[in-house]
Amino acid sequence: MQNLTINPQRLWDSLMETAKIGGTTKGGICRLTLTDFDKQVRDWFRSQCETLGCTVTVDQVGNMFAFRPGKRNDVEPIAIGSHLDTQPTGGKFDGILGVLGGLEALRTIHDLGYETNAPLMLVNWTNEEGSRFAPAMLGSGVYAGVFDRAFADSREDRQGVRFADAIESIGYRGTAAPGSVKFGAMFELHIEQGPILEAEQKVVGVVTGVQGMRWYEVELTGREAHTGSTPMSLRTNALLGAARLVERVDQIALEHAPSAVGTVGLLEVKPNSRNVIPGHVFFTVDFRHPDDAVLDVMERKLMEAIPAIAKEIGLEAEAKKVWDSPAVRFDPDCVAAVRAGTEKASLPARDMVSGAGHDAAYIARVAPTTMIFVPCEGGLSHNEAESTTLEECGAGAQVLLNAILEYDQRYA
Repeated sequence: MQNLTINPQRLWDSLMETAKIGGTTKGGICRLTLTDFDKQVRDWFRSQCETLGCTVTVDQVGNMFAFRPGKRNDVEPIAIGSHLDTQPTGGKFDGILGVLGGLEALRTIHDLGYETNAPLMLVNWTNEEGSRFAPAMLGSGVYAGVFDRAFADSREDRQGVRFADAIESIGYRGTAAPGSVKFGAMFELHIEQGPILEAEQKVVGVVTGVQGMRWYEVELTGREAHTGSTPMSLRTNALLGAARLVERVDQIALEHAPSAVGTVGLLEVKPNSRNVIPGHVFFTVDFRHPDDAVLDVMERKLMEAIPAIAKEIGLEAEAKKVWDSPAVRFDPDCVAAVRAGTEKASLPARDMVSGAGHDAAYIARVAPTTMIFVPCEGGLSHNEAESTTLEECGAGAQVLLNAILEYDQRYA
């Protein structure tokens, strides 16, 4: 197997170039899925792939697949994939590193005229973040058959814009049926989004799986009234109920520490006026744990707490689960290829389970899959201050390329 070395500076320059598309004044990126900024970065991605001689196919939910032939076109491609969309206050590396690290691997192979046995495929998955259209990992979920296209099209953002209308507006409704663009395995490079690698001074995380995740939406309805003329005993304050439930979410997670986490990350209060008692509150709950049975218990406690707390205050309550992503174990052969790639690069590494959700979690249902992590400063992500280094990005891309070439040897 030829020894191929990626160009870390070229990778870094591409990261900084694409960071300008939706760049924020605080140094992050606001590039929500299916917006004009998303279209711009998609157009850039397509152009870069076509320059390398790749054929780009787009499916009906906007997933993009750049195909590079190999010696054997009778076998399915080895895919590299992640996402280009961000949080409203996202950083420069979450998701983007996986796509551009894959692009750098293809550039290196192209520059040196190397021909893999299997074809290669670089993928940009639609709406991984779920920050505009819930649930997260929507594009990869449709590809894997977790959701259907009609479900994706029906999703609405908080302004009432439908996914179907948004994808048409930026011109990225492709013609390929979801799941029809096949590949034989997928590797995803990503920043860790946690503090473990940095704390242990490891450069690479060999990811063996992803913890289970569940999202819920809760609505509490009370009665709006004047703050000055309504006695405390006669109020039905929706925000008071929400406050008690936020605390209960925290308690439920602590009851299953240290592996469990629970978060209320989005809360909307209406009418949101300083002298009106809140009559309506909408909020989200995010529970995560590596064991689905523990998540069952956490869910039961939440669903018991919501009506109980609402009854105490005289509120009406509605709660629904909007996303359930079971715990995932990645493919042993793909994991072994990453270990071999790490050893070849002589980098300090450790095995780990991902605390965050990724497209690889859904793709693992339909193809052998694994992930590669690199550190991020302070474990900070989903934040404009998210940071890693040129060297760490380069190390991750090198391990990614090594792992692909290692896995490709089975087709020799």
